[in-house]
Amino acid sequence: MPRDRLSTTLDPEGVRARLADDLARARGRTMTLTSAVDDPDLVRQHSPLMSPLVWDLAHIGNQEELWLLRRLDGRPGLLPDGIDDLYDAFRHARHDRPALPLLNPDQSRHYVREVRARVDELLAKLPLDGPNPLSHNGFAFAMIAQHEQQHVETMLATHQLRAGEPVLSAPAAPVAPQAPTLPVEVLIPAGEFRMGTDLDPWALDNERPAHLVRVGAFWLDTTPVTNAAYAEFVAAGGYRDPRWWEPAGWTHVQEAGLTAPQFWVPDGGAWLVRRFGHTPALRPDEPVQHVCWYEADAYARWRGRRLPTEAEWEKAARLDPATGRSRRYPWGDSDPDPTRANLGGRHLGPAGVGAFPEGASTAGVHQLIGDVWEWTSSDFLGYPGFRAFPYREYSEVFFGGTYKVLRGGSWAVDPVACRGTFRNWDLPIRRQIFAGFRTARDASHEEAS
Repeated sequence: MPRDRLSTTLDPEGVRARLADDLARARGRTMTLTSAVDDPDLVRQHSPLMSPLVWDLAHIGNQEELWLLRRLDGRPGLLPDGIDDLYDAFRHARHDRPALPLLNPDQSRHYVREVRARVDELLAKLPLDGPNPLSHNGFAFAMIAQHEQQHVETMLATHQLRAGEPVLSAPAAPVAPQAPTLPVEVLIPAGEFRMGTDLDPWALDNERPAHLVRVGAFWLDTTPVTNAAYAEFVAAGGYRDPRWWEPAGWTHVQEAGLTAPQFWVPDGGAWLVRRFGHTPALRPDEPVQHVCWYEADAYARWRGRRLPTEAEWEKAARLDPATGRSRRYPWGDSDPDPTRANLGGRHLGPAGVGAFPEGASTAGVHQLIGDVWEWTSSDFLGYPGFRAFPYREYSEVFFGGTYKVLRGGSWAVDPVACRGTFRNWDLPIRRQIFAGFRTARDASHEEAS
């Protein structure tokens, strides 16, 4: 499917081939993560924040069956009544799921195989250019590919929290191709831009509709905040000084006993980091990750800066000032590749800042896509004219002041679930996600002009 020229009508056979590839790639990652451990590990809960891996596996199959086989094609269920309840994420909190009568590992593997075989048959024959919004341009198939890749990232977070011998490995992430010479920050001029999308046929409901937003001039960090920079905050006593923290954040720091990002391990005067069972030295040039929103906000205050708003982030990532057009990615509309962004779990961690000069935005901002999700200052809300589709529970039920928006995608995200309009959200205390941040500041009148 051509992605470097967006339109609402795409070649059905090109869509079909692209969807088949996206679905297969997602399933390959799922099976890698669930086959890396034995069955007792699959059913074990490694953290009350996370489901057992076997729940994620069958939930992936259940959502695929529900939307593609039953709702899109009208087929009867493959399993007895009650399966939807077991794998409904809204009915059962993660910490309660091990007590449910879940499918065992063999049953779960058989279930997802059966569902996928029938989905492959359906994809091969279903018209993708009709009026049904679920099938038009393959939307429901794309939604399911994105859903599975989101659970792949969740399962990677579970693997990171798991104790025991390492079971995952990957080549080291790249570093900057030359000595860093990047400016510390980039000026983003004031003006309107088109936020969100009406054109991307696979965009999810919270990315729609496109709308004009005016953003004042501001300065944005050229790269995400690094481990070295964040370590300065830790060394300066940032976790012991309430001046830098939101009141709720300071309460959380004290109650949770936070002293550094999650998985940092003190080693004399230096730091190690626990990552998938290994404990290497902390790389100073990597973007900091596993920090919650409160930590990101406190660091920004300590630096005399702030977190960018969601609109500021998207403007820096998408606006081409030469044409006034909002692009799909910082570099343009063409798909991500290994020269532009660290995605797809290739390295099981972030790359050094400045490692992808070809992925920089027109304004010169680096690594807006991939490496780490980036916290913004914004609450998760619907855009003007938002309409839930195809179900309220994907986005709308989370709107309000409880959740903060993250942008850009992490190293664990697959390209099918990552673009300049894609919105993620989480509670401001969450640290197990692969999240970092960059900071911003308002431009003075003289700078803006």
